Amino acid sequence: MCGIAGIIDARLSTDDLRNIGQKMLEVSRHRGPDNRGVWGQGATWLGHNRLSIIDLSAASHQPMEYRKNTMTFNGEIYNYLELREELQRDGYTFTTAGDTEVVLAAYDRWGHHCVDHFIGMWALAIWNPTSQELFCSRDRFGIKPFHYLEENGRFYFASEIKSVKQSPLFVNTINEQQVVRGLYLGWMHHWEETYFECIKSLPAAHNLVWRNNKISITHYATLSTAQHEAPFQESVEAFRELFINSVQLTARRDVAMGVCLSGGLDSTSIASVLASQTAEHDVKTFTAFYTGKNNVDERPYINHVLQRYPTINDFYISPTDNDVAEVLHNIVGIMDAPLPSSSYVSQYFVMQLAAQHGVKVVLDGQGSDEIMGGYMHSMYRVIADLLKGGNAVGAIAEWNAHSKRQGYSTKRKIDVLAKSVLTAVRDEPQLYRLELARTYPWVMNASASNVPLHVEMPSGSKLNAFLHNLVHVTLLPTLLHTEDLNSMAHSIESRVPFLDHRLVELCFAMPNSHKVHRGETKRVLRAAMRGIVPDEVLDRKDKTGFITPGHSVWLRGALKHTLDGNWNQISDFVDTQAVQKLVAEYRAGNDQHALFVWRLAMLREFLKGQ
Repeated sequence: MCGIAGIIDARLSTDDLRNIGQKMLEVSRHRGPDNRGVWGQGATWLGHNRLSIIDLSAASHQPMEYRKNTMTFNGEIYNYLELREELQRDGYTFTTAGDTEVVLAAYDRWGHHCVDHFIGMWALAIWNPTSQELFCSRDRFGIKPFHYLEENGRFYFASEIKSVKQSPLFVNTINEQQVVRGLYLGWMHHWEETYFECIKSLPAAHNLVWRNNKISITHYATLSTAQHEAPFQESVEAFRELFINSVQLTARRDVAMGVCLSGGLDSTSIASVLASQTAEHDVKTFTAFYTGKNNVDERPYINHVLQRYPTINDFYISPTDNDVAEVLHNIVGIMDAPLPSSSYVSQYFVMQLAAQHGVKVVLDGQGSDEIMGGYMHSMYRVIADLLKGGNAVGAIAEWNAHSKRQGYSTKRKIDVLAKSVLTAVRDEPQLYRLELARTYPWVMNASASNVPLHVEMPSGSKLNAFLHNLVHVTLLPTLLHTEDLNSMAHSIESRVPFLDHRLVELCFAMPNSHKVHRGETKRVLRAAMRGIVPDEVLDRKDKTGFITPGHSVWLRGALKHTLDGNWNQISDFVDTQAVQKLVAEYRAGNDQHALFVWRLAMLREFLKGQ
């Protein structure tokens, strides 16, 4: 929706507050080209770049004041109409038609607990002159970003790291521990840590309060991993009802909207529900594809959707190697962290395509795999849970069904069984520690044992523990980071219907077998969408992901210059001789560590811009 920024710094003059604040807003102007607003009182300054989505009038410009409180807010509260009615019954009145005023009224009514009432995504800051405090909050899954820098009571925050870097407190020291996590695990953030030692990220589902020159951070929502037995059909019906409602809520807006569509189950479910269960008569979809050997082109699956729903208007882009070379520098600059995968380059082009067709909101399928066991690694946890539960017969049946469904060789079957047994005897922190130490040749100057991994082991099933970490720690934070920055770079708001917290809580409460069963992942989603999504998509057995030619083709072609030179730019972190050996092997045709070579190249490109 927007870009937010703010300062509390008693050491700055009024002019300095305004000038630094304007610089913070200027570097994120792409987040909100429709209006810029500022507000100041004493040592406190708030700023806002607006991307108008709901209530396009000037009345909903920000920062907005309501009953003396002032807010800058990024995101959307999808149930704002229902909250508005509830608050009106309590005597609140409204002069706008948007959700911003509703958020401020909710804060006035419920204080810090207002966020408990929200269905949506948000990063917000509210100045309360009565209590002389700044209340900040980030949504339950970190869909919207909130970065900050604090030192001795001086506080700077913004949507993007590049804005926080405008603070006079900023020191350009790279966080070496995050460099390790990024190279070996692909994480762009880790809880509050970013690639800069002095800049923090407010974790998802946390509130931050600045008061009396101190900040306090509290966790306001915990995702339960406890499972409850229920008939499968009951889970299917509950999921279908909630998912349709989530799509309907996330479709609320006053501007043009589209869907980021692959041929996979998640985005196809969103597009199909829009076309069949809502009043949308012109559903625009946007897809990137690549042709040629070993490349993924999902248009045949999309064609099944188009045949079922003629109201879908599809648009495609197939980036060439030269296209990628032209935009790489821009993408590296956008991300505020090294690109851990080339798939995010494709995402950039999809958002660019949507912007070219006048779209200001897109719906995307992020979160589905993380809440329903969509990744193949989920199978290890499912088999492990059966083994630990003493159900060896069930574990073997699951192992055989999975192997048959994927067409595994005998060698691959043995590998799956070995990893499942390992998963049964190790907890999640131990498994990730093993991955950090053994996934790639160790080229870091620092020891792996010196890098903390704050991976959790909640109670309940191993599958839910794995999914819990995917959502909060390992993968989803990176996916949402790139989703936000790639979309906002083109002044587009991205919404993710699968991350409605009601839907997430439902999936975690389900037994393992409702999510993964006999080799079938996301079982409840497939069953819930039967009759809505074409069978050809529902019955797909492959899991392709957002594949690009990046690691194997681009680095040897249009982006080969990123591998040139002596690698001294990253010598503070890696053994450059070891890196040069890896790169030479890769250039000679060895793809064993192609993804790692990509990450090394992107780390160097990122550091060049700092």
